[in-house]
Amino acid sequence: MLPEKHIFVCIANRPPMAGDSCGAAGSREILERLQMQIMEKGLETKARVNGCTCIGPCEQGVNMIVYPEGVFYTRVTPDDVGEIVDEHLVAGRPVERLIYQAPAPQ
Repeated sequence: MLPEKHIFVCIANRPPMAGDSCGAAGSREILERLQMQIMEKGLETKARVNGCTCIGPCEQGVNMIVYPEGVFYTRVTPDDVGEIVDEHLVAGRPVERLIYQAPAPQ
């Protein structure tokens, strides 16, 4: 059975001289917290979480995407995980304050 939601969390690590990366910003902890909360809330058949490589923009990490909606979250912290699970995965309401905002064209 395919899950209703598929969450990709960037776990890429770039060399320090290459700039910021989600891995260096603690994305593994976010990945693990998501997996634990999904199990604790009995959502294993509804949502699947996977680590992935760079989904950019690295300077705004930790980044993650929730499909099928394609909601792109940036600057996610471990403290945001519960809200994402409760609001987005359970209630179907994306967490607006974490949604990626593209820079204004120059």
